[in-house]
Parts: sequence; structure tokens; C-alpha cells
Amino acid sequence: MKAEHLEILVEEPSMEAFLRVVIPKILGNSVTFNIYPYQCKDDLLKKLPSRLEGYANWLPETYRIVVIIDRDDDNCNALKGELDWIATTAGLKTPKAGTDKYWQIANRIAIEELEAWYFGDWDAVRTVYPRVKETIPNIAQYRDPDAIAGGTWEAFERLLKQGGYFKNGIRKTEVARALGQQVTPEHNRSISFQKLRTVLLDAIQDS
Repeated sequence: MKAEHLEILVEEPSMEAFLRVVIPKILGNSVTFNIYPYQCKDDLLKKLPSRLEGYANWLPETYRIVVIIDRDDDNCNALKGELDWIATTAGLKTPKAGTDKYWQIANRIAIEELEAWYFGDWDAVRTVYPRVKETIPNIAQYRDPDAIAGGTWEAFERLLKQGGYFKNGIRKTEVARALGQQVTPEHNRSISFQKLRTVLLDAIQDS
């Protein structure tokens, strides 16, 4: 049964701002959705078990839950395993290859942070901030958005400052909302973003 509504849990307000604009680009008007931001990654992980236990008691078949969290410096497989364990312990069904396609909750990881998804669509960045360098995606250290060393947030802020923007530091929610309006989801080069896009599209398919 395809989803008619999504409950989306994220670790901070900038991810919420970005997704509120981007999700309709991916799914159109086929579903309704709510996004719930937490104070930080630790806050989300701390409160997630009880939140999911609550969902397990009432979640309709036409609802899906998507949890999105930054990898940061964590091991990706270990973090994903922790999230899936919390979900199954709460009694919710996660996607599993080769089994019934119906799932209730999918956990997805931004590698290593939301800003990697900005690097994945540099044309969108230049539309909003035209003074940043056009050649960034051709530079080796930025070619793979999910493999930028030293922190994608720090790298992104540094490049914007070099372009003359945000001299006193990035206003993350403002940037997220502005870039969300410009990104083209199907062309984003970030693999972690495409995994999120795939699971969102899967949610609205008949299972």
C-alpha cells in the first residue's frame, strides 16, 4: 500500500527548511508530510526510541516514517545499524532487500552533513550565490560531495566567504531554504541524497 502521508524526523532546523522545499519537488502533491526538527543529533538519538514506540501504537498503513541524520564522524554502517535496531525494537518494519516491499520506517544518513547535498548541486549554489567559483565541482577535493574531508559545513562556509558572502558566519536555515528552492533533485551528485530521494519515491509506490 503506497504512502499518503510522511512523518519525517530530522536533527536540526536547517534540514527541515531544506526538505520543506525539496520534498514537493520529488513527490509533487502525491502525499502530505510533517517534518519534526530536534535540537541536535544527540537530542534526536536520545528521544527516538520513545518517539518510535509511540508511532508503533497508532501508525496507519498509509503512513511512513523517514529519519534523516548526519553521519558526522560516525561509522556509516554502525549508525545505520543503530537506527534500524531502534526501529525494529519499537516494533516498526524497515526496508529489507528481497522481502515484502512494505515498510513503515526508513533511516537515511546525510554523508557527512546537509552541506554535502549543496555540493551535489553546485549550479543551484551559484544561482543563489553567483560569486562562488564555478569550477568547484572539478576540483579533486570537492568532486565527490560525500567524500569531502575536514567537514562539509566548514568547506561550504569557507567557499561562500571567499565569494564575499556571510563574513560573520553562515545563517544555516536561511541558506537551506534558499538552496532548497533552486536544487534539481534528480541531478544531485550526492549518493546519500539520491538514497533519500529513492526511498521517498519508493514510499509512494504500491507495495
